[in-house]
Amino acid sequence: MSAAVDEARRWLGTPYRHQASLQGVGADCLGLVRGVWRAVMGEEPESLPPYAPDWAEVGGEETLLEAARRWLVEIPLEAVGLGDVVLFRMAAGAPAKHCAIVSETGGAGRMIHAYWGRAVVESWMGEWWRGRMVAAFRWPTGG
Repeated sequence: MSAAVDEARRWLGTPYRHQASLQGVGADCLGLVRGVWRAVMGEEPESLPPYAPDWAEVGGEETLLEAARRWLVEIPLEAVGLGDVVLFRMAAGAPAKHCAIVSETGGAGRMIHAYWGRAVVESWMGEWWRGRMVAAFRWPTGG
């Protein structure tokens, strides 16, 4: 969905801020997806509880994956396309903890995501990222 990519690109350069979701002010990876949701879909479907930076390592639950399954449409990894949301496991056996929006599908592809310690960036989705991708989702309507 090009509307999601167009909106995500408006967030480029937004500083990384844990739990934030304000374009130009701060966002983490989930905050970026939440901000794009608000722009292309409307009001967020649920409120987020506070979460610590190490929430996945401490809790071990698939919180991010379960939330994505509640509100987005899961698709096979091989069907990933422009504007889709992808989730990553940062370590084998760990819960999915990172998310991004696919911004280019040719070659290795590119993604837009909030990168810890930096900002919202558009980067190459090379072998390292592809090897950690565990789920992919489409937006629920043509927003």
